[in-house]
Amino acid sequence: MIGNRLTSGRLIRTVLPAEVEHVVALHARARATYYPDGVPQDGTDWTAAWRSALTRPGGRVLCVVEAGRIVGLASFRTPGDGPRDVVKLFQFHVDPDHWRRGVGGALHTACVEEWQADGRRTAVLDVHVDNRRAQGFYRRQGWVPEPAEPGDHHLLMRFAVPGE
Repeated sequence: MIGNRLTSGRLIRTVLPAEVEHVVALHARARATYYPDGVPQDGTDWTAAWRSALTRPGGRVLCVVEAGRIVGLASFRTPGDGPRDVVKLFQFHVDPDHWRRGVGGALHTACVEEWQADGRRTAVLDVHVDNRRAQGFYRRQGWVPEPAEPGDHHLLMRFAVPGE
């Protein structure tokens, strides 16, 4: 696990369990941008889900802090039934007020550094098919989409973690 790092006035560190409400709020703001008809209410208790992510053994939740405020976050871990050299990026969000300011790139770089340190060779993620902005971001970082089945709501993307 890599410790806190300061980059261009941004602190990148592990999210603290006491910050769960800030994480849930940022998650909701970011998700709202790619659901034109509003975020679906599927019954998910996002506070409980994020609390679980923050305390799950083997899981990591990183955040970007600017001026004392969380403006980006990423949650990843090895899937329970997956190979040890594969990591799944479950959540990656930047506050919409901070888009195009380098927050996402800095956070992605921190994730890759963690994956390299942990010996990961491949990262995977699912991105909503309507979230073209996120798909473009991931492609610019080097992620490659897998062929999608018609009717899928998510696109699987794969990233080859560079060797150190």
